[in-house]
Amino acid sequence: MRPLTVAAVQAEAVPGAVAANAAQAARLAGLAADRGATVLVLPELFLTGYHPPALRASPATTDVAADDGGWVADARLDPLRAAAADRGAVIVVGAAVRRPDGRRTCAALVVDRRGRVAAPYDKQHMCGPEEKELFVPGTRGATLDVDGWRLGLGVCYDGCFPEHARAAAVAGARGYLCPSAYLVGSAHRRDVYYAARALDNSIYVVFANPVGGAAPWRFNGGAAVYDPEGRPVARGADEGEAVVVATLDATEVERVRAAHEMLAEHRTDLGADRVVLTA
Repeated sequence: MRPLTVAAVQAEAVPGAVAANAAQAARLAGLAADRGATVLVLPELFLTGYHPPALRASPATTDVAADDGGWVADARLDPLRAAAADRGAVIVVGAAVRRPDGRRTCAALVVDRRGRVAAPYDKQHMCGPEEKELFVPGTRGATLDVDGWRLGLGVCYDGCFPEHARAAAVAGARGYLCPSAYLVGSAHRRDVYYAARALDNSIYVVFANPVGGAAPWRFNGGAAVYDPEGRPVARGADEGEAVVVATLDATEVERVRAAHEMLAEHRTDLGADRVVLTA
């Protein structure tokens, strides 16, 4: 399997401005492609900005609609379609998606190298009362296959649950892509969770996160790519726009899995029978 070059982005979105944010995402995709990236990951809800007041105020203008097959035809995303097709890149970006049955989900969109936009994954774990008010949680996982690499999809809070990345690894993933939105003040948790998911499963983790914004919706960057031992291969600062690029190596995944067998030796029966001691 050939190495795969990926990019994790940290950038500031304009609340509620889907067309403007799509154009900015296309610009960032170009920067990533210039540095050799085949896969680009942008933050959670980047097409709307992670801004609950804007999402609450105007669902009609902040949502993109998916059809029964999960495809998205919104013309506001044309710059992203063009960037993916022109540069031969795969773009993963967060969006608010309206499903045919009326559900509103916090989704990861995938723009493929033909310029088609799909919404294959809905965030399964809603974080806090505002997300729970705005969105319906997803019910199934998803993986993305690019040039022989299987990559699990998660969105932000999903990555706080060890079982989520583990399910992707068991399904054959060697990487885990996480569009996220961590607020200022959460840097310790931001830096622990995604490194731990990489180490837990001997996989690469690609973590994207916003920057900027007005309080209380200010974000802390730190976009990173973690190697299969949980070490940052590349990362951004806590402030400022950045496109963080790294190359994933399948032989490194196999080396780490041979040396540290947590994935192969994981037991699923440890809570089934317990001894209770009263002291």
